[in-house]
Amino acid sequence: MLAALLIAAVFRVPLHAAPSSPVVLEINLDGVVQPVSADYVVQGIKEANRINASAILLELSTPGGLEDSMREIIGAIVNSRVPVITYVAPSGSRAASAGFFILLSGDVAVMAPGTNTGAAHPVTMGGMNVGKTEETKIENDAAAFMRSIADRRGRNAKLAEEGVRKSLSYTDQEALKNNLINAIANTPEDIFKQFDGKTITRFDGATTVLHLADARIEVYKMPGFKKFLSWVADPNIAFILGAIGLLGLYVEFTHPGMIAPGVIGAISLVLGLFGFHLMPINYAGVALILIGLTLFGLEAAFTSHGILAAGGVVSMLIGSMILINSPWPGARIRLTTSLAVTLPLAVITVLLVRFAWAAKMRKAITGEEGLINSLGVARTDLEPAGKVFVHGELWAARAEQRIPLGAQVKVIKIEGLTLVVEPVDDSR
Repeated sequence: MLAALLIAAVFRVPLHAAPSSPVVLEINLDGVVQPVSADYVVQGIKEANRINASAILLELSTPGGLEDSMREIIGAIVNSRVPVITYVAPSGSRAASAGFFILLSGDVAVMAPGTNTGAAHPVTMGGMNVGKTEETKIENDAAAFMRSIADRRGRNAKLAEEGVRKSLSYTDQEALKNNLINAIANTPEDIFKQFDGKTITRFDGATTVLHLADARIEVYKMPGFKKFLSWVADPNIAFILGAIGLLGLYVEFTHPGMIAPGVIGAISLVLGLFGFHLMPINYAGVALILIGLTLFGLEAAFTSHGILAAGGVVSMLIGSMILINSPWPGARIRLTTSLAVTLPLAVITVLLVRFAWAAKMRKAITGEEGLINSLGVARTDLEPAGKVFVHGELWAARAEQRIPLGAQVKVIKIEGLTLVVEPVDDSR
C-alpha cells in the first residue's frame, strides 16, 4: 500500500479513476427507408453494441419506405442489447408509413414538438396481380405486425393499428396523450434528463435501468459514398437519372461525336439502374414506360394530331407510378416527379425524333443524288449533246430531243460525267 502511495505521489496518478460519462450513439435516419439507409442503421446498432454504449438515439425524419428494409431495421432494434430511443426530430419532421413502425419499435419512443407520425396504410397502386383480396392480405399482415410491436412495447395497440388500417396521422401531443410514445422532448439532452434512472422493459420482457446523466453523444456518420448511394436509391432520383440517361444516349446515337451527352447519359443510366436494382420492380411499369417512349417516337414519324404523344404521356405516367412494387407510399415515385420528367421528356423526344426523321427523309443536295430532278439552263443548243448550267456548274449534257440555247432543262439521269436532261414544259 505504501508503494502504491509513493508511485501515485511521484507520477501524480490518481488512485481511483473518475468514472467516464455514459455514451449515447446517435444514428440519423433521414429520408426514404431503403436498403442503403437500412444497412447504415443496422451497422450503427451493431457499433453501439460493440462499444457498450449506454443507449442508441435513432433520430427519424422519413416519409416511409420499403417494407423489407423497415423490417430489417426493426429486427436490429428489438434484438439490440443496448436500449434504443427512437426520436422524431427536428421539429417539422415526420415518421410516416414505415417510419411509424420504426418509431413504435423503440424501447423509448419520443417526438419533438411540431412533429407527426402515422399514415401507415400500405396503399397499392395497380401493381401486377394485386386485387382486392391481395390488398386485404397486405393490410392484415401490416396491421398484425404493428399490433405485435405495440403490444410488446406496452403501447396503445388499437390506435397503432388504426394508423395502419385507417391511415390515421397523429401529432406529437396526440401520440403522447394516447400512449403511442413515451415523451415529447425538444432536444436529446431533455430526453436524457427525463429518462435517466428510469427502468424500462425490453422487447424480450427483461428490465434494465437507463443511465443517461451527463451522457456524451457520439454521432455514427454514414460514409460519404454510402450517402451518395442512399441519394441514388431514392426512387424519384433513380427515375430522373434513368430519364437523363436515356435522353443522353439517344442524343449521342443521333449526333455521333458529341461525346458529352453519351458520357453523361451512360453514367446517369447506370446510376439509375443501380437505384432500381435495390427496389422491388414491377415489370408492368417497365413495359408501360417503354411503350410510352415508343409512342413518342411514332408521334414524330406519323401525323396523329397528338394522339400518339398523349398516349405515350399517359402510358409513361402510369408506368412510373407503378414501377416500384411496394405497398408503402413513401417508396414510390411521386406524381410530381413523374410529371416533371414525363412531360419534358415527351416534348424533347418528339422534337429530336422529328428532326432526325426529317433529316433522313430530306433529299440529298450533293453528289449524283442531289443532281437528279435539278433544274438548269441550256448554255448551248443540245442537238442532242451540248452544255447545261446546273447547281452553279457547267456540265456536258445530252437530250433525247433538240433543246435550244437558253431553254430550261431538268436532269433525269446521270451517265458518267454527262447529264441526261429533258426540256421543262413552261406551260404546266
